[in-house]
Parts: sequence; C-alpha cells; structure tokens
Amino acid sequence: MLGALRDQVCKLNLELPKNGLVAWTSGNVSARDPETGYVVIKPSGVRYEDLRPEHLVIVDLDGRRREGSLKPSSDTASHLYIYRHRADVNGVVHTHSSYATAFAAVGQPIPVHLTAIADEFGGPIPCGGFALIGGEEIGQVVVECIGNSPAVLLKNHGVFTVGRTAVAAVKAAVMVEDVARTVWLARQLGQPSEISPQDVAKLHNRYRNVYGQ
Repeated sequence: MLGALRDQVCKLNLELPKNGLVAWTSGNVSARDPETGYVVIKPSGVRYEDLRPEHLVIVDLDGRRREGSLKPSSDTASHLYIYRHRADVNGVVHTHSSYATAFAAVGQPIPVHLTAIADEFGGPIPCGGFALIGGEEIGQVVVECIGNSPAVLLKNHGVFTVGRTAVAAVKAAVMVEDVARTVWLARQLGQPSEISPQDVAKLHNRYRNVYGQ
C-alpha cells in the first residue's frame, strides 16, 4: 500500500540524521496521501540506519493501523491531530535539532534577524507551550501556535514543521536549525537587529513568487 509514498518518506526520514537534526532514534517524518487520507509515518524506536520502506507504518486519521507490523511513532497522535485540523498540510516533521531546541528550552521564539528567516518563515519562528508526549496535546499546541509559519518550537521539547508536502516540511526543519545556529552565533557578538515587518513581507513574497525556477 502506498509504495511510492513509503519510499519517499523513508528517504526523507534519512535526511534528518544527514542534516544533524536528530540523535539515535529521536525525530520523525510523516506524510499524508491526499487521495486516501492515510498517513505514512516512521515506526517508534527504529534506528535510522536500519530503516527501510517496509518498516514504515500506515495509519488512518483516527490512528487505526492500516498496514505495517511495527508500532508507529510515539508522536503519531499529534501528527494526526495536525492533519485533521490543517487541510493544507500533507507533511509533518519533528526534530530535537540542537540550536533550535536551545531556543525552545528557554521558551524563546526566533526573531527575524536574518533575510533567510523572512524568506522561509515569513516572520518570527514562534514558541508554543509545554505539552507531554504520547497524546494529541503536542499537536494541539502546534495548531494553536504555529500561525502562518511552517515551523514552531515546543517549550522544553523541540521543533515541529509542516508543509504542503513532506519535502517542504523537511526543508523547513533543515532551515529552522540553520537560522537558529546563525542567530545564536550572532548573539555572541552582540544584539542583532530585527528586520522590519514591511521588509519581511517583501522578502517573503519574493522568495515565494519570484525566487527559483
């Protein structure tokens, strides 16, 4: 079932350790199939170097397992909550990437100190409150706090990103860590200034509608 999507989600999960966003078995990528509504997600506690497409688990939006012999990620209920409340989202990523999670640990959003933040996120990267793992609570914080951004920090926890595709969600996760690291480094030199909302809007529009092919 959903063989092509399984292959893609498996490869995208492998992008997390490749980009230094996770350690050991932490983190996960999921994708929703727009036709069936089923969700393909990483199994719980499987090391990335051992992960194969056939290990991925397929669940419906109510969490019923449709295919796969392994247990799905412990974050599955939160992924599904996001999908049920965001019809525009077909990819969700969770990481504990170091610099972004450092901001989350102190409950701080990441301001728009860089054009890269304006480009990708269209404003500050927000930080939501604390929620325990295992149920829908984290998904509820994500939906309540993410706004128009593709990323949100979870206090004392880590990063969630969303996208119209799983590829877009993984890209956002990579970019969150990249800009978080640069902002942290800049703060060692002084207090970086913020870009004005008007310029942020112009930069974001250019990136979305002009940049690239």
